[in-house]
Amino acid sequence: MFIMKHAIPLLGLLACFAAGAQTPAPSLPSAASVAMAAALPANGTAHTAQQFTLRNGMTLIVQTDRRAPTALHMVWLRAGAMDEVDGLSGVAHVLEHMMFKGSAKLPPGEFSRRVAALGGQENAFTSRDYTGYYQQIPSDKLAAVMQLEAERFAHNQWPDAEFAKEVEVVKEERRLRTEDKPRALLMEQLYASAFNASPYRRPIIGWMGDLESLTANDVRQFHRQWYVPANAAVVVVGDVDVQQVRQLAEKTYGRIPTRAVPTRKPRPEPLQQGLRRVEIKAPAEQAYVALAFKAPALRQLENLQDSDRDALALIVLSALLSGYDGARLERALTQGPQRVADATYSGVDNLGRGPGLFILLGIPVQGKTATEVETALRAEINRVAQEGVNRAELERVKTQWMASTIYERDSLHSRAQDLGSSWVQGLPLDAEDRLLALLRTVTPEQVQAVAQRYFGNEQLTVATLIPQPLDPQRKRSPSPALGSRH
Repeated sequence: MFIMKHAIPLLGLLACFAAGAQTPAPSLPSAASVAMAAALPANGTAHTAQQFTLRNGMTLIVQTDRRAPTALHMVWLRAGAMDEVDGLSGVAHVLEHMMFKGSAKLPPGEFSRRVAALGGQENAFTSRDYTGYYQQIPSDKLAAVMQLEAERFAHNQWPDAEFAKEVEVVKEERRLRTEDKPRALLMEQLYASAFNASPYRRPIIGWMGDLESLTANDVRQFHRQWYVPANAAVVVVGDVDVQQVRQLAEKTYGRIPTRAVPTRKPRPEPLQQGLRRVEIKAPAEQAYVALAFKAPALRQLENLQDSDRDALALIVLSALLSGYDGARLERALTQGPQRVADATYSGVDNLGRGPGLFILLGIPVQGKTATEVETALRAEINRVAQEGVNRAELERVKTQWMASTIYERDSLHSRAQDLGSSWVQGLPLDAEDRLLALLRTVTPEQVQAVAQRYFGNEQLTVATLIPQPLDPQRKRSPSPALGSRH
């Protein structure tokens, strides 16, 4: 299984780097894509999504696309790493693995074998905010897949021996993707240091100590607690008839017994009152620096509060800094004789269920230090705060968003992802269109105002990777055991 970090699909900006990988800036839109974007209808695609509530409280979202005889079927749980408690970090992700290990009617591995026999592809993902499962299958096989998925949703069942094997797979996944990746370690420590009360401080894959002590019954309890109809949504996009899908959903998912969704504690993050710094020493070839500024999260797309407007302006600011080839950070820090960085990045994580962060990243060029890169990154924010941005630059970014939206709507998976993540956040089905419309209204003055407001020391956490000598004798960790899905 792969862990999906929360992202803003519209912008393609990752909230944090999986295994410390650099996220390339998207290329500029072509003339054809700009023309398509200009013609983008206000209400989205020709077949708009429809939402229903099944008799047991489960949500069903269906969108028809007749271009190919295929369908994308997803189940979303409004349950992820942020719903864990201390001592049980990683349990949401481990449960995602165990959902493939059997049910009351299916032995371990049978679910995947049957999906493959239907001509389908499948996988799953865990984030801080949600867990999801999906299959892409020929549309005439949808009924069979819905039956399978409803069975394991309601009756996930496996022996303790299967758990004992799979938790070792997850532990090895942690070693490979975090402990053996210095930049991933840095990002993990950045979040752990930036947040005190918020569950966002815990890694999605879990702390190794918690994985060591996790039990099969811990995983079963998380399933009983959160895998209930009223906490889940089924999303189907493709060559389907809406009413037929609704009938199938009632026959499969609608029969799952109703149970109450647990009451969630808000766990608000206390106000940060000063600069925080953390250093990570690990074998690496280059230093690395990450700056995380507390930022308002976008909570709604109508009746906007001041914090919502600021959240929108911060999304625009991030795109201006690194949202396209030759953007501000690239020009200022990685080009010319005075360059200080090999690579830079700006991203904003403010569309989740928890608090927001605005993140700046940089890798020093040879002969420069992480401190110099940190100073240069902050100087670019200060430049926006002092000088503002011009309208032509802003329009360039907005045009690219429009083109990106067109491209994404060619993908069934992308559309299902947007619908499911919007449901998780309590946003309307047309959230992507509404978000795009709102972003297009952001002014240069608003961008300058947020650059002035949110980038002081009081709300800043800085994590720095201090490279240690590489051990030439050190062997790479073996690949995860068969059964881990990525």
